[in-house]
Amino acid sequence: MSCSRIKSLLVVSFGLFALLFSTSLLANENKAVAVDSNGVATQEQPSTEHGAKKEEAFNVTETILEHIKDDHSWHLWGHTSIHLPVIVKTNKGFEFFSSEKLMDEHHEPAVYKGNFDYKLIEGKLKIVDANGNEDKEANKQLWDLSITKNVASLFVSVFILLVVLLSSAAAYKKRGVTSAPKGLQSFMEPIILFVRDEVAIPNIGAKKAGKYLPFLLTIFFLILINNFLGLIPFFPGGANVSGNIAFTMTLAVFVFIVVNLSANKSYWEHIFWMPGMHWSMKLFLAPIELIGVFTKPISLMIRLFANITAGHILVLSLICLIFIFKTVFASAIAVPFAVFIGMIELLVAFLQAFIFTMLAAMYIGMATEEHHHHEEGHGEHKDLAHH
Repeated sequence: MSCSRIKSLLVVSFGLFALLFSTSLLANENKAVAVDSNGVATQEQPSTEHGAKKEEAFNVTETILEHIKDDHSWHLWGHTSIHLPVIVKTNKGFEFFSSEKLMDEHHEPAVYKGNFDYKLIEGKLKIVDANGNEDKEANKQLWDLSITKNVASLFVSVFILLVVLLSSAAAYKKRGVTSAPKGLQSFMEPIILFVRDEVAIPNIGAKKAGKYLPFLLTIFFLILINNFLGLIPFFPGGANVSGNIAFTMTLAVFVFIVVNLSANKSYWEHIFWMPGMHWSMKLFLAPIELIGVFTKPISLMIRLFANITAGHILVLSLICLIFIFKTVFASAIAVPFAVFIGMIELLVAFLQAFIFTMLAAMYIGMATEEHHHHEEGHGEHKDLAHH
């Protein structure tokens, strides 16, 4: 497929996404209309039978957060959702039930009576009292181990990752590394070589790069796949895995562990007792260098989380302009800009995976690098004496 056709397909996909998303929001925001005896449309009064609430103004913040946060069900469109399993651990043991039990027939949060009374409060599963209010004392013993939307999406991305990489590995095993790649193998090989030649070897060194290459490739493809899945229109519901701070923190913790377990004596010496410095400066630099050991993974965590979340918020904000101005003409501006930002998000999805992997390789290279200050100095003096 030519590059121009791929670009056209991507533009059409994001245009369809913007239209479907705006239509979905519009369906939820439409006002019900009643007709009087003369056939004149009148504003429908709130139903007292079900205690319906008066219609509220369109809330941009609530709408955006609704689409980027995690949830116990996987919303597809309208009132159609995939109900995910809820797993809770309390002092009374484990409980398993469907998230459907946490919603009533009007798709509003409801109380589920199990070992305790459970209810979704601001998207979080909580134990509530008889009045439906959060029981803070009881919630101290609650462990929510549920399969949420982000967890389910992570399973999907891991499945895709295994299928793609294992298929490519099987092709190499069958045809050998000297044969020309075919099919999926031909698509994956340039990316793998790019990570090896442009990320691992320059930052870690040719001798040690092979040891850490599987780890770096796993990080790169896991972030890349989750970034792309978060951009696919209505995959189902568009799970925002890379925009979840728990996901980015987990990746950063693994990088922190690998870096510090691989660190050699020279690395720790440069942190706690900087060579070539006066002892007073060594005492001054030691706490600064030690803080840097922890700020590096924190920067990895926040950078990925902030960039992916900001992109989603920007696209959703543009679409919400249609409902802020309450006119379809606003879509003439909002939809093209949303498509443009969506195209940029494709580039950001790759860049963030690349930057995270490159910085992880840099930290590993710094931790495993051998410093020979004294030996190099003596060698230079010997060469000068010889000449």
